[in-house]
Amino acid sequence: MKNIEYYMNLNYKIEVIKDEEGGYVLKYPELKGCITCADTIDEGINLLNDAKRSWLESALEDGMLIPEPLEEENFSGQFKLRMPKSLHKELMEKSKEEGISMNQYCVYLLSKGAGIQSKS
Repeated sequence: MKNIEYYMNLNYKIEVIKDEEGGYVLKYPELKGCITCADTIDEGINLLNDAKRSWLESALEDGMLIPEPLEEENFSGQFKLRMPKSLHKELMEKSKEEGISMNQYCVYLLSKGAGIQSKS
């Protein structure tokens, strides 16, 4: 059984946001609601670790499913996608019109649709 120390030692991503009124907001995006505010980032990290422990203790007591961090190395950047032949043809034609590979065109469409920037 996974205990509090197991989860405390996992490498969760920390998000730091500068507050327009001064200070910082820090949170663990994977642990919904695990958030704190501080005047400095160092202070925020300490407070966030305390918040993480409290969050995890509550989650364990309540029997909640605790997400584990997603590691970048677990993603190859590739996946196989099946689609109708007609869509495949249309994507190929559009990519040729744009003068790029179908792969590049699909990455563009997926990034645009998901509202994210491609890092390739």
